[in-house]
Amino acid sequence: MIKGLRVDHRLLHGQVAVSWFSSLDANTILIANDDVAKDEFRKSAMRLAKPHNAKLVMKDLDYSIQAIKEGLTDKYDLFVVVESVQDAYRLIKETGAFKELNLGGTKATSETRNVSKAVNLSQDEEKLLDELVSNGIEIEIRQVPNDKKLLYVDTK
Repeated sequence: MIKGLRVDHRLLHGQVAVSWFSSLDANTILIANDDVAKDEFRKSAMRLAKPHNAKLVMKDLDYSIQAIKEGLTDKYDLFVVVESVQDAYRLIKETGAFKELNLGGTKATSETRNVSKAVNLSQDEEKLLDELVSNGIEIEIRQVPNDKKLLYVDTK
């Protein structure tokens, strides 16, 4: 069962490992990221950040999409973390398995607009999110579960 999907450019860190993982009552974290899947150093760093009671899986995006579509993840209480809005968009569109998206942290660049303390979005990212909202996906902005939920549509 999928418990949540989060965009966080830092992937696995304290907020994800402690706050979100426990509040979602998950038992497995899936890091769906092409770069991490092929980088042993980053994998080692992620293993150090995982909660002691968590199973941690790190796979590329294509494999993650296929595994979700084929039901390979159904036996887990799964919390999925991706690095970008584009990756979340692909997971949502290609699996049909997600009804909600949490935006936790995206980097500020010269091409982004700040929409909350830790979320910065480009025009292209906003178009993707707008499409998801129009397809019934609830998109929230929260760094930790105890924060007040801010809906993406309210940042427009």
